[in-house]
Amino acid sequence: MAVDYATLKKGGFMRQKQKNCFSLRLKVVGGHLTAKQIATIAEVSEKYGDGYVHLTSRQGVEIPFIKLDDIEEVKTALAEGNCEPGVCGPRVRTVTSCQGKEICPSGCIDTYSLAKELSERFFAKDLPHKFKFGVTGCQNNCLKAEENDVGIKGGIKVKWIEDKCINCGVCESICRTNAITVEDRKIILDESKCNYCGRCTKACPADSWENSEGYILSFGGLFGNRIHKGEEIVPIIHDKDTLFRVIDAAVGFFEEYANPGERFRLTIERIGENKFKERILEAYNG
Repeated sequence: MAVDYATLKKGGFMRQKQKNCFSLRLKVVGGHLTAKQIATIAEVSEKYGDGYVHLTSRQGVEIPFIKLDDIEEVKTALAEGNCEPGVCGPRVRTVTSCQGKEICPSGCIDTYSLAKELSERFFAKDLPHKFKFGVTGCQNNCLKAEENDVGIKGGIKVKWIEDKCINCGVCESICRTNAITVEDRKIILDESKCNYCGRCTKACPADSWENSEGYILSFGGLFGNRIHKGEEIVPIIHDKDTLFRVIDAAVGFFEEYANPGERFRLTIERIGENKFKERILEAYNG
């Protein structure tokens, strides 16, 4: 009986150099695994693999040396521990994220919740080529958002509340972009210099800043054989409806115009930067 390697790869089973052996890629959203899932992965690796796992560069887990004859048993064993095979090939891959504001003091948005929403909406969607999302919580950019096809970076837009300010000068001293200056006991915020890092409001001892969390998007990142930093096209977005409308437009553009085997960045260049920007701005403006 012929082995359908293409279907196996689509379901996360990647052929190894060794005959009839596969490295199984698991679905991991935002780098988050429960203790039960980790225990299940360890058990499957011991019983069906070679007793170890590989942690990928995109927060994934792979179990090497799964035998062809054991694949169905492996799927069953994983399901009992709430684990799922991942995907390979031309489709939306694992959504990566840092821990975000729920854990990290620097975080500006709830990255894991957003990663789950993106995964539920797009994971395993068939496209002309692989497509990657990355969510990072702040300007520290631990997830390197701009290397993804669509990168999302958390930000906080601030507005000074004068009657709460105690004129301690902390915000001015902590601002890395020199967007804040103090003149005659008043805060001057140069929004053209602000990168929405949120350091000023997090450090303020008097809560003298009004905060608006948001999402900074980049498009067309490419960090393989060719390097291209994803580019920002729209201003910081403050609501989920607009966020997903813009992301839908980006994915739709790729789905409509890309040739098979062509990465998103190359599609944008071939079809035209202006045409892509028009599509994204149209979605942004509703």
